Amino acid sequence: MGIKSDMNTRILAIETSCDETAAAVVENGTAILSNIVASQINLHAQYGGVFPEVASRRHAEVIYPVIQQALETAHIGLDDVDCIAVTQGPGLVGSLLVGVNAAKGLALGRNKPLLGVNHIEGHIYSLWLTEAASEIEFPVLTLVVSGGHTELYLMTDHGKYRHLGGTLDDAAGEAFDKVGRLLGLPFPGGPAIDKAATTGNPTAFRFPRAVMDDGYNFSFSGLKTAVMRQTRHFDPEKMPVNDLAASFQAAVVDVLVTKTRQAAEDYGVTAVHIAGGVSANRALRQAMQEALDIPVRYPPPILCTDNAAMIAAAAHWHFIQGQRHTLDLDVIPSLQLT
Repeated sequence: MGIKSDMNTRILAIETSCDETAAAVVENGTAILSNIVASQINLHAQYGGVFPEVASRRHAEVIYPVIQQALETAHIGLDDVDCIAVTQGPGLVGSLLVGVNAAKGLALGRNKPLLGVNHIEGHIYSLWLTEAASEIEFPVLTLVVSGGHTELYLMTDHGKYRHLGGTLDDAAGEAFDKVGRLLGLPFPGGPAIDKAATTGNPTAFRFPRAVMDDGYNFSFSGLKTAVMRQTRHFDPEKMPVNDLAASFQAAVVDVLVTKTRQAAEDYGVTAVHIAGGVSANRALRQAMQEALDIPVRYPPPILCTDNAAMIAAAAHWHFIQGQRHTLDLDVIPSLQLT
């Protein structure tokens, strides 16, 4: 089922919701012609997290070179683009403004249609940029796990979502970053903990699993606090970092898998999709596949983190339905996906 389109589209998308300056060209919602990402990880590592003002200034410095590189890599010009898409929210207000203003300038200057896209919807559509896209049948359940979001969405058709639950405090990615700092690991914490956990004992410490009775919501604040308290028992030079990382990661994965499996069973979905930065976590992927008897899909690493190709993929389905935004498009830092 779902929308079938014979309409050819070529969309230039811009993504600047946080600390990645990205531009991409995607054809027909599935074929990546270019996907350029200028990372700011090294810039923010000294702070142990993203510094919003620094992020927005860096976006302003590199946004147009990144867009130009995306067009050159795709071997096209702006006149060959059918639509300019851009992340409208959620995200950091200063970062979002850089991308939206750049998109509006290009749309005005070349008289191109403009579309604002929800960042979370972009992560969901990252799966349509994979080889498994042709196999996707609705309804599907998507677990979006990134630095600022841990959400479960039931998707019944293109553009039709039901939010089943989300984090009540820290997102999984935030918990990874904060625990990474506690363990003295480099930023970002997710990849560092994933690596450290490979040689650690996941049962060395029994950290709490917050499995609430209120549906499909998540909570990781208590887990983060438990890790912090545990670290105080050790001399910083003798801290069992790998065991702590493995035990923390096991607790996060356990909760994510438990909630997702329950929702998949309750709604009878055809598959489970995992998207967002934390979807690159190897333990999460393995545990989800072992726990479910339906397909579990996730993007390749380059499409897990913030990128513009996913924004273009989501924009494609809005564009072919005739949706457009005016040049009055404004950022919405807390934009919800409904």
